[in-house]
Amino acid sequence: MADAQPTGPPRCPKIEGAARCHQQAQCTEHMETANQTGMIHFHFRPFSKLPGVQVLIFVAFLIMYLVSISGNVSISLIIWISRSLHTPMYFFLANLAVLEICYSSTIAPLTLASVLSPERALVSLPGCGTQMFFFIFLGSADCILLAVMAYDRFVAICHPLRYTLVMNWKLCVRLVLGSLVLGFILAMPLTVLIFQLPFCSSKEISLFYCDVLPVMRLACADTWVHEATLFVVSVTVLTVPFLLITLSYVFIGATILQIRSAEGRHKAFSTCSSHLTVVVLQYGCGSLIYLCPSSSYSPDRGQGVSVVYTFITPVLNPLVYSMRNRELKDALTRTAIRFLFS
Repeated sequence: MADAQPTGPPRCPKIEGAARCHQQAQCTEHMETANQTGMIHFHFRPFSKLPGVQVLIFVAFLIMYLVSISGNVSISLIIWISRSLHTPMYFFLANLAVLEICYSSTIAPLTLASVLSPERALVSLPGCGTQMFFFIFLGSADCILLAVMAYDRFVAICHPLRYTLVMNWKLCVRLVLGSLVLGFILAMPLTVLIFQLPFCSSKEISLFYCDVLPVMRLACADTWVHEATLFVVSVTVLTVPFLLITLSYVFIGATILQIRSAEGRHKAFSTCSSHLTVVVLQYGCGSLIYLCPSSSYSPDRGQGVSVVYTFITPVLNPLVYSMRNRELKDALTRTAIRFLFS
């Protein structure tokens, strides 16, 4: 006769990147009560245990955030004020700048608070879910809009005589709204699915904001369905638009090579170089995090790459577009001179 199996509370599985549940009873109790009452709170892992280093990081992040907001606000206002920039290309650029403003503001304020006071900057379960939703929503819309901008450049360079007919304002508005709707459709189910997971207790997120992979690692449950869903969303947001961008630039490159004058080739390339720079930064960083197997995810690598695409990229975008785009640079100069002498 076989020995009777011992009974007791279920074991809490191993959780990488966070402290283990100390006792089986504690894990079971928190899973049953904390999730039901919504009293779970997360806190973010500090960049350093040295207060002086934390202050320097706070100052650096604050400067980057302010530069990002001021740069993107300037671009959107200049495009709105200058009638010469009322074209589809600059319409998409203005919408990209607005997305960057919202995207930065989703991450930066809570990050700055947690860097300045790690012990007090706790985020509730609904608060973490809200930040994650807007992060996925705005980031997805951003990537899709970059693909739309590549299509705009493809039509302008490869089919210049049909450009005004194809890229009419009705289509431009639909493309921007489509980017937002698709981003919303991808973000909502993934966020709801993740925050239906049971969490043991208040946890330390191994990042400076509520990202998908670090939060999933805190769950006391199997997450393979959630990881598969995240992979599908990542392919939809990163791989498919990037392939469309690549295909567009293959045709653009072939057309540019057929232009006989060096000045014409330079002008055609200059309208695409700033967009290509932003694409490489955006898709390169995103692919390093979300297209790699979740088992190979490294919190340290994730934190470094996340700093690039949440703080550095929003700063570089307005700088890249204003420095490498002559029309936008001239409009900025004219507006600044008019403002100073008014």
